[in-house]
Amino acid sequence: MERSVATSGYVKHQLSNIINVHKIVTLNYFEFENTFQAKGESHNFWELVYVDRGNLLVRTGRGEETLTRGECIFHKPNEFHAHSADGVAAPHYYVLCFVCNSSHMQMFRGKRFKLSADCRRYISDIINEARHVFVLPENNPDERTLRVSKNEFIGGQQMIRTYLEQLLISLIRQQYGLNDAASDGNESEVDDLVTRMRNKLDMYIYQRISVEQFCKEMNYSKAYLSRIFLNACGCTIHDYITENKVREAKALIREHIYNFTQISDMLCFSNPFYFSRVFKKWTGMSPSEYKNSVKAD
Repeated sequence: MERSVATSGYVKHQLSNIINVHKIVTLNYFEFENTFQAKGESHNFWELVYVDRGNLLVRTGRGEETLTRGECIFHKPNEFHAHSADGVAAPHYYVLCFVCNSSHMQMFRGKRFKLSADCRRYISDIINEARHVFVLPENNPDERTLRVSKNEFIGGQQMIRTYLEQLLISLIRQQYGLNDAASDGNESEVDDLVTRMRNKLDMYIYQRISVEQFCKEMNYSKAYLSRIFLNACGCTIHDYITENKVREAKALIREHIYNFTQISDMLCFSNPFYFSRVFKKWTGMSPSEYKNSVKAD
C-alpha cells in the first residue's frame, strides 16, 4: 500500500543572512620583538587585528592607540593603518583580512573590542581550522597569498567562514547590548580567572610545572580549570604551556646566542631530543631548519 505524503500547510522559510563573508585574503600570526615598526598600508578589504600577547600600537587617520592582550580592532577597506611595538612588551598578534560587503559591517568602522571568552574561542577555532586548510605564513607580512594545503580537511574553508561570521555576529549583538546564551558562571569572573591563569602560566616558561601542580597553586580543581581554559582559549592548559615554551625557543633561536642544548635546558625540556621532537610537532620544522629559515641577512 502506498503511503500518501501531505505537503499542504508547510512553508519553507528563507533564512536571512546579516553577515556574509565572501573571501579570505590573508591569515597571519606575527611574533615581533619590542622594537618592531611597520611602514603601514591600506587595501580594499576588511582587516581584523587581535592581540594575543604584549601590546600593539595602532596608528590610523584617527590617531594612535594601544591594543593590549585580548583586544581587537577593525580596519575598514581603504583605511591607512600602521602597527608597531611599544618598546616594552613584544607584540604577538593575529591579522585576518577578508571581504564582506554586508551593510552591518559599517558598525565595525574604527571599532575596538575587548573580546569575551566566547569570542576568543571563535578566534581559536578559526586559527585551528586554518592550520588544516592552508599553509599559513609565519612572521611574513609580505606574504599576500593563502596557499591551500595538500591535506586540506574537507569542509575546512566553510568552517573558517562560519566561525568568522559567528564572531562578527556576536560582536554586533554586543553593540546592541544583547548577550549570547548564558556562559559558564559569571562571564566577567570567568574571564578574570582565565586572564590570571594565562598570566601565571606565562611566568613558567623557564620552569617545569605540571597541570596538576598549577591547578593546586590556583586553588581550583583540575577539572574546573581545564574546562574553562579550554572553552576560553581553545587549547588545553598543557598545550598552552608547551606552546609558550616553543614560542620562547623560537625567540631564543632568532637571537643566535644559545645552542639547542642550552635552549632545551633553559626551557626545562627533559633532553635535547625531546625538545627537538616537540619543536617540530608545533612548528613543522626541526630547530635546525627553523634556524636556517631565520638567518640574519
